[in-house]
Amino acid sequence: MAWVFLMMAGAGEMTAMFFLKLSDGFQKRKPAFFAIMAGAASFYFLSLSLKELPIGTAYGIWTGIGSAGTVLLGIFFFKEKATRKRLLFITCIIAGVIGLKMVS
Repeated sequence: MAWVFLMMAGAGEMTAMFFLKLSDGFQKRKPAFFAIMAGAASFYFLSLSLKELPIGTAYGIWTGIGSAGTVLLGIFFFKEKATRKRLLFITCIIAGVIGLKMVS
C-alpha cells in the first residue's frame, strides 16, 4: 500500500499546484481552498507512505511526480510551451523516478 499512498501523494501535489495557479495568488477563495486541501492530502498520503518506504526514495518520487506532472498540467491546461528541451528534462525526471522505484 505504501506505493499506492505515494502515487496518491504525487497526484495531490499536482492537484494542489493546479489550484494554486487558479487561485491567482490566493485572491480567489475557492481555488485557494482546494489548493490547501490538496496540499494537505498530499502530505498526509506522503506520511503514510513513509511508514514503509525510505525517506529519500519516497521524497524523490513524490517531488518527481509533482514536478513532471505539474509541467504537463501547465502544458495541457495553461497553454505553456512544450519545447523539445522542456520535454527532454521532464523525461529525465521521469527516468529518475523510475530508477528510484527500481532500486527500492
